[in-house]
Amino acid sequence: MGVTKTGPGTGDRGPGDGDSDSDGRGAPGFSGSRVPGPGSRSSDIASYLKQHESKPLLRFITCGSVDDGKSTLIGRLLYDSKRLFDDQLAALASDSKRHGTRGGEIDYALLLDGLAAEREQGITIDVAYRYFDTERRKFIVADCPGHEQYTRNMATGASTADLAVVLVDARKGLLPQTRRHSYIVSLLGISQVVLAVNKMDLVGFDQAVFDDIEQRYRELAAQLGIANVQCIPLSALEGDNLSQRSARTPWYDGPALLEHLETVAIEVPETGSGLRLPVQWVNRPHQNFRGFVGTLAAGQVRPGDEVVVLPSARRSRVTQVLGPAGEVAVAGAGEAVTLTLADEIDISRGDVIAAAGDPPEVADQFAAHLLWMDDAALLPGRPYWLKIGTRTVSASISEIKHRIDVNTQEHLAAKRLELNEVGYCNLSLDEPVVFAPYAQNRTLGGFILVDRQSNATVAAGTLDFALRRAGNVHWQHLDVDKAARARIKGQTPKVLWFTGLSGAGKSTIANLVDKRLHALGYHSFILDGDNVRHGLNRDLGFTDEDRVENIRRVAEVARLMADAGLIVLVSFISPFRAERRMARARFAQDEFVEIFVDVPLAVAEQRDVKGLYRKARAGQIPNFTGIDSPYEVPESPELHLDAGAHSPEELALQVLQALDLEKR
Repeated sequence: MGVTKTGPGTGDRGPGDGDSDSDGRGAPGFSGSRVPGPGSRSSDIASYLKQHESKPLLRFITCGSVDDGKSTLIGRLLYDSKRLFDDQLAALASDSKRHGTRGGEIDYALLLDGLAAEREQGITIDVAYRYFDTERRKFIVADCPGHEQYTRNMATGASTADLAVVLVDARKGLLPQTRRHSYIVSLLGISQVVLAVNKMDLVGFDQAVFDDIEQRYRELAAQLGIANVQCIPLSALEGDNLSQRSARTPWYDGPALLEHLETVAIEVPETGSGLRLPVQWVNRPHQNFRGFVGTLAAGQVRPGDEVVVLPSARRSRVTQVLGPAGEVAVAGAGEAVTLTLADEIDISRGDVIAAAGDPPEVADQFAAHLLWMDDAALLPGRPYWLKIGTRTVSASISEIKHRIDVNTQEHLAAKRLELNEVGYCNLSLDEPVVFAPYAQNRTLGGFILVDRQSNATVAAGTLDFALRRAGNVHWQHLDVDKAARARIKGQTPKVLWFTGLSGAGKSTIANLVDKRLHALGYHSFILDGDNVRHGLNRDLGFTDEDRVENIRRVAEVARLMADAGLIVLVSFISPFRAERRMARARFAQDEFVEIFVDVPLAVAEQRDVKGLYRKARAGQIPNFTGIDSPYEVPESPELHLDAGAHSPEELALQVLQALDLEKR
């Protein structure tokens, strides 16, 4: 990732700094307001500091192609903002004579290009971060490099930005790097973009030139899904439409750049979902206190809130919410907090404390966009460390679905990803992680990949969705152990195939039957999502094609178990008749027993403790059976169980009696 440049003047300034500067450059803000001097009352100073702290912060980046004027634009903003010390001004004047490109005149870009190589070549290589403020707002700006080989550094700067200023040279129009940077901006979820058409002084402030570039960029933004675009004609070197509107563009009636930056709406951290707290640290100062520390990624938390700890799914209640200044009544997204819980629960770094009534999903396979940032190409199957939130797990790219041409957005076939290429991939993790799609939550949806040997960051990515729903797939304790199943059988093998909607009670009934069979001395085993989708079928999702492959594999395993003399209880939704016929065809005529666990959809939704139906109806879970994916009712099952009228215990007894398995 990019290295932050530091130096004099990059931080906030204290009371009285710069008062001796004859032209007032030491006074903060464009309005010329000054910090209370030494003779002012301490309450005035405290009031000023409090007002300064309460100002909102906007993080933004400047990006675009080489020589579009990004560093000059930021340098001019810093210069006009009167935020420079006397020694900085003197150094700028000296550097402008030695390294400048304006014949000894002030070269504002040198305020940003601090590396020797940058000054020698006249380009930006690293990401330079600078701070300034006005009366209305505080700003942290990242000057991102324009060269294609440093695209990874641009992505680093964009990863924390609220807004992007995309510069375009008025003489050149949109260039490939303009399109590449705009694509990355959209990929990283930056919803506010300023198109700064720079160097308008070199085209005579021609409105037709500006209008043509604006039209072309808006077409690109529409393709990329960037909704909020403000187009501004300016000259960063001359200051036109930078800090105030220029008389040389009478045909432009929009805001100056700074005016827009001061007033644009800042995206508020997610508040629509429930509490999400990635645990960063467990604070244990003494034996009477255990606090769980982190920054709220979403939602709010109050003492008394019921919470669930993921991925363990243990539940508890919040007893205290502590902020930097002590105990608080409520904390919201973006705040750093310490939580204490009512119960002693094993929680460590990387776990997520979430609202019990609205927990996020847990999964270990994803579809994801990936920006490759390493000189060596990405090859599927190679292991990396994946860091998401506060969690680090082992991961690999199982498949590159396609590479994306960032200039045309065309999807291209690819076996590998080279430096700065973007691909759409399937991602496989060794352990499940708590996540949210990046479009909903940056913290739980953004990740990086790290080389396991060099510890270099090789990729940055965004999660789109889980390839399989962890809410439907979680480990379950089986009551019959492996040792018990190894005893001599003396039985007729059968496959009991339970099918029905999610929430119908298939697994519950199958478990009850399995317990009773074991008590009677039968040798049986259960196949369902709890064991199959965590191993044999961990690479499959919930599309129609994957459901067919899922059942094909399960049927083959069940056939092998039947060959071993077992009674196999298979519990899957298996929604399509064709796949159930396919499974039946693998067994002898009297060996396969189809059991339809029938329940009305309304009852299944009522029983839905995991909230899957609610999420499916909200559009959060695609391809959910019964909602937007069909369930084909069995035409002639061997057993038809009415799960809406009978208890699981009664239905389990019906299965045993119908198959004459109640007696041994």
